Amino acid sequence: MEQRHLGRSGLRVSRMALGTMTWGGDTEPDEAASQLSAFVDVGGTFVDTADVYSDGEAENILGALLDDVVPRESVVLATKAVARRTDGPFGGGASRGALLTALEQSLNRLDTDHVDLWQLHAWDATVPLEETLAAVDAAVRSGKVRYAGISNYTGWQTATAASRQAFTAGAAPLVSTQVEYSLLERGIEREVVPAAEHHGLGILPWAPLGRGVLTGKYRASTPADSRGASAKYASYVEQHRTDRAGRIVQAVATAADGLGTSPLAVALAWVRDRPGVVAPVVGARDTAQLLGSLIAEELVLPPAIRAALDDVSDIELGYPERRLS
Repeated sequence: MEQRHLGRSGLRVSRMALGTMTWGGDTEPDEAASQLSAFVDVGGTFVDTADVYSDGEAENILGALLDDVVPRESVVLATKAVARRTDGPFGGGASRGALLTALEQSLNRLDTDHVDLWQLHAWDATVPLEETLAAVDAAVRSGKVRYAGISNYTGWQTATAASRQAFTAGAAPLVSTQVEYSLLERGIEREVVPAAEHHGLGILPWAPLGRGVLTGKYRASTPADSRGASAKYASYVEQHRTDRAGRIVQAVATAADGLGTSPLAVALAWVRDRPGVVAPVVGARDTAQLLGSLIAEELVLPPAIRAALDDVSDIELGYPERRLS
C-alpha cells in the first residue's frame, strides 16, 4: 500500500487507515484480529481508534492485538480524546485535566507507552483554546504523544488552532484533521479544506463511503444485517438517503460497471485522491467488508469518470467562498 506524509510532518502513513469504531460492538475480538492481520499484510500501517469507541473496548481490543498479532512498531497508532466517557470533572471535555486523564487511560487500554497521533475529537467551546492546546503541548513534551491532530473542527476553528500552534514558541504543530468527507458529504470543501491546506494539515476522511450508502446496498431496500436496519445506526445512515444521494449512488454504480469494479472501490478511490487527503478511515464489520475496501488500492479513476463524479456531487459555494474559487 502506498505511503503518504501526514500533512507537512515527517510521519508517513498508509493511504488508507483502518477504523475501529465497530470493535467491541458489532466486531468481536477474533474478527478484529483478522481485520488487523489482513490490513497489515497488504502494507497498511495506519490504525485509528478513539477512547469512546464501544466505551473504551475498541482500545482494549487493539491493545491486546499489538505485539500479539502484529508488532507495535509496525503500525502508526492514532486515538482521540474530548468526547465524554464518564460523569465527573475529568470524564470528558477539552480541559487540561480531562485531556491528560483521557490520555493516560487510553495508554493503559492500548498497553503502550505512547500514541503516534493524538486527536482532539471535537471543539469544546466551554474551555479556552489556549488551555486545550497547552495540554496537547504537554502531552507531546512528555513523549506520550508523538504528533497531534484535530477532528470535526470547522474552518475557522481549524485555522485558529493551527495558527496558535504555529506561532507559539515550543508548541506542537497540528499535522492532521479528521472530518467527514465523501461524494455525499463535500461540505468541508467550503472552508475546512482551504484552511487545512494553508496550514499544512493532512485530511483524514471519516465515513468515506457515505456511511455505507455509496456501496449501493441501500438502493433497493435496507438489508437486515446493515447499519441502516439497526436501532443504533438507522438515523446515522438515513441522513444520506436522499434524492440527491440516489443520483450520486447511481453515477458511482455506472462508473463501477464501466470499470469492472465495485461501487465501494470507486467511491473510496475518489475521496482518497482528493486535494489534501492523506488517508480515508475505513471501518468494517468483518474482514470480508475490509477486503472489499482494500481493492480500491489498485484503482485509479480515469479523468473523465472523476470529472463526472465531481459534477454530479458538486456543492454550491456561497459568499464569500465563491469569490475565491
